[in-house]
Amino acid sequence: MASPPLTSQIVEFNCKVMEEKLKSLGLKAKHHDENLRFLKSEINAIEEVCVDLAIKLGNYHTSVAAVATNDTSTEEAEQRTIRSILDQDKTAAALLCQLKVRYHERTSNMPLMKDILGFVATLGKVNDDNLSRVLTEYLGMDNMLALVCKTYDGVKGLEKYDKDGIIDKSSGVHGLGRSVGKFLDGRFTVFCLENLRSFSGDVNIDDPQRKLILHRPRLPGGESPPGFLDFAVNMIHLDRAHLSCLTASGHGLRETLFYSLFSHLQVYKTRADIQCALPLINDGAVSLDGGILKPNDSFCLGYSKNLEVKFPVSLEVSSSPENIAEMEEQVKLKNWEKERLLEDMKREEDLLKQVKELYSKKKQELMDYLTHPSLTQPAVPSKYLLLQSWC
Repeated sequence: MASPPLTSQIVEFNCKVMEEKLKSLGLKAKHHDENLRFLKSEINAIEEVCVDLAIKLGNYHTSVAAVATNDTSTEEAEQRTIRSILDQDKTAAALLCQLKVRYHERTSNMPLMKDILGFVATLGKVNDDNLSRVLTEYLGMDNMLALVCKTYDGVKGLEKYDKDGIIDKSSGVHGLGRSVGKFLDGRFTVFCLENLRSFSGDVNIDDPQRKLILHRPRLPGGESPPGFLDFAVNMIHLDRAHLSCLTASGHGLRETLFYSLFSHLQVYKTRADIQCALPLINDGAVSLDGGILKPNDSFCLGYSKNLEVKFPVSLEVSSSPENIAEMEEQVKLKNWEKERLLEDMKREEDLLKQVKELYSKKKQELMDYLTHPSLTQPAVPSKYLLLQSWC
């Protein structure tokens, strides 16, 4: 017996119920997708913490090993840097360093000298000699010997000019040089802290070093690329006195001077690590084995030069064993949390897959019904029987 013809009301009702079911499945899929994104963000945050802890633990163990095999103190490293600056004859850095060291009482109250904070090479330290060498080579000797002034008035006081724009050698730093029998040759670089464009992001106020909060490079899976250590700007160690040096707007040396010098320069263990991470590098990279990739994407090849002036290497142990034990425990806890979240992600992925498969199946049934409604109509002309499989 042939099925009775479908009324338009029954077809319309059936379609509406089917569409409502599809809408419900769509909302379920969206819910699972949002859960997955949330879990992924939680895992990324845990990995970020683990990387930070790994860097601190690595620095600690490196420092312990270095202290055990090296008897050079931080003070000796600083003095070596100062002596190397003094050896740069006829430079502004050597002249001013000599005035600070040998004529301190005579020059310490001069406004010009009081505004000079120091030189790039003396304002920061690193904890590894290889890092010191590669960052020094990356910056170049002009930047390493650059003067750092607090204010623009200090910069103006360094050099005076006559009405024709000729340097007045009897005033400013030139006049000071003549007073001790020293003469400058060539140009010299000066940074003015209050004029430098500061880092616009946030600073980690819980970190004693007030490191910048930067987004680490990440592979598609969310993990950091192999060999990535940190950003160069955050690998510079600042003394307590330099940490307290702030501009009028409240920015420190890391947010101004060192961010201006390094920006988002990445540091890797090896050249091979840089090669693998090229798609993730935007502002250059260096490696501890001497690799240098400039921000303009040019590579520095060949042998490195003999670097006369380098960042001092601080081999002091920065953390106590108690803090290290606490950090190692944090790593274990974070890894456990990550495992639990990965299990949750697997469940959400399975549920999302099931919902998507059911959605595709029901959508196809709706399309078939719209195309041939009579073929899907049961022998009993009841709209409810048709929809049993949709409830």
